[in-house]
Amino acid sequence: MKDQAGRVFSVAKDNPWAPGCTLSSSVWAGHGYDLSHFSLAPETSISEESYPATKLWIVADGTGQVSVQKQNVSTLRTGSLYVLPVDTPVGVRTKDGLIYSELSLRKDTNMNPLLKSGCVFQLKNLVPYQDGKIVNMNLIDDDHLMLALMSFTKGTGLSEHAAPGEALIFALDGEAVITYEGEPHTIHAGENFKFDAGGKHAVTADGPFKMALLLTK
Repeated sequence: MKDQAGRVFSVAKDNPWAPGCTLSSSVWAGHGYDLSHFSLAPETSISEESYPATKLWIVADGTGQVSVQKQNVSTLRTGSLYVLPVDTPVGVRTKDGLIYSELSLRKDTNMNPLLKSGCVFQLKNLVPYQDGKIVNMNLIDDDHLMLALMSFTKGTGLSEHAAPGEALIFALDGEAVITYEGEPHTIHAGENFKFDAGGKHAVTADGPFKMALLLTK
């Protein structure tokens, strides 16, 4: 991944739109998967296109209107996850600006049945809080890629560990402290954090906190 590890950052702030333009940049690709960031300026659009495999849009900031076969069908907002239908023309238009990450999957990707094609979800609403517990939900769990949601409550956390692949956190609700290679970093909803492969990290919650974790394996 091209994002720098070991710092709190924001996909939205690091990928500002340019007036009158749509911008895209690939930040990671491997094993048939691709992660890109898209920035659409106000009053711009991406015309309808169809794709042979599922794509996921994770909205970092702004609002947009999804069109399917020239019909407006869904509204995207900050924190939304949209599951693009396969082999169907899909486009997006924004009035006020829209920044999102696009995760392109393989045809054989193992997805949670909850992720229905053509549906919009608020990621933070997919997992509940439970006092004293960490709640985990895997949305994608393949040999080379995992996308998971996790919720924490006060006093819970993950002890120091390392993963064999790179990882990207999307903070969805509340705040937590991420300790990376011995350095503490406070992360808030709407911010991101990257781990390098083998990077030692821990998560500590002093209150309610939810995050999405994209892990390459």
